[in-house]
Amino acid sequence: MSLTRRELCSLFPALLVPALDDAQGSPAAPLPSATFPFEKLSAKKSEAAEFRAVLKGRLTTGESLEVHETTLAPGAMPHPPHHHAHSEMWLVREGTVELTINRAASRIGPGSVGFVRSNDEHGIKNVGPNPATYFVVAVGPGSA
Repeated sequence: MSLTRRELCSLFPALLVPALDDAQGSPAAPLPSATFPFEKLSAKKSEAAEFRAVLKGRLTTGESLEVHETTLAPGAMPHPPHHHAHSEMWLVREGTVELTINRAASRIGPGSVGFVRSNDEHGIKNVGPNPATYFVVAVGPGSA
């Protein structure tokens, strides 16, 4: 199927419509400016990790955003390597993790940042002797 330039240009207005998130088809309210004190973040635990949700929603510019903190036990992975439409950034607070992106592994520690763009396969594992704590910042489709 081929489109003329006129037909292609007629599709552009649909790209400008904000995402609709609720059952009534109303645009999702953008995230407000806020602070997130650590002691108020509730923790959820799995066998290998502890997670604290920080925020989740849409920015005023339209992107979806999700932030959480994870603490991994030594040798643990939160899940197997995977890929998805949104991009992710890891900000390592303590410990040593191995971030694998498209089968290439890198070790990073406190103060380090890892980034994976949309649809690149990635996984993270605590490769140190102590718990590793990091924040994940996810931006884009499917993150919120």
